[in-house]
Formats: sequence, structure tokens, C-alpha cells
Amino acid sequence: MSQYEFINASLSLVTSVMFVFNGLIMEMEGIRKELLERKLDLESRLERTHKHIYFKDEPVSSNWNERIKQTENDALVMALEVEHIVEIAQVSSALERIEDQIYEYCALCGEAIGEDRLKALPYTNCCINCAT
Repeated sequence: MSQYEFINASLSLVTSVMFVFNGLIMEMEGIRKELLERKLDLESRLERTHKHIYFKDEPVSSNWNERIKQTENDALVMALEVEHIVEIAQVSSALERIEDQIYEYCALCGEAIGEDRLKALPYTNCCINCAT
């Protein structure tokens, strides 16, 4: 291989690596944006469920059956509130992992999480092997 061919091959390799690297940055920015939107949505839902539970507009019903229904509804809304809090924490953790440039690696074993798993669960922090 001549020096000219070597330089051309090297430039071609560097160009393709830069293309992949830039594509990865663009993809991470898209994931980051998606996670931020998800976090805002969850925070909005959390605010609504919190208001529903703790700031009721109407007094408690004097009808016993109606009270039971209200209590069951409040329990369901409280469960949703807990789910929102947990998911917000997971999304926040994923955003931190993106900033730390460790997003695509399993927090337990250090191996790659896998593109398909991250597409399905963008806020996961472990690979499929460690999750099972």
C-alpha cells in the first residue's frame, strides 16, 4: 500500500467514525429530549393527582356508600401518585446517566444495555440479563 493509499484509507476511516459519532450524539440528544418531555408530563400528572388527594373542593359525602367509593378512588389515585414519583426518579437518573456519558451501560454489570431495550424502556439502567 502506498503512502497516498494509506492516507486516503485513514481519512475514509476517520470520516466514517466521525459520522457514526455525530449520529450517536444526535440520537442521544433525541433520547434526552424525549426523557425531558416524559419528565414534564409526569410532573404535571403528579401535580394533578396531588391536588386531587389533598385539596378537595367538595366536602366528604354523608352517604356511606359514596364515602366508600371516594375512599377507593383516593387509594387508586395515591397508588398512581407513587408510580409517578418512582418513574420521575427513573427518568431523572437516565438524564444524569446521559450527562455522565454512561447511559447505554448497565449500572449493575457494566455491559451495554442494548439499543432495543433502551428504545422500549428509555429510562432503564440495567441490561436484560441483570433485569431478570
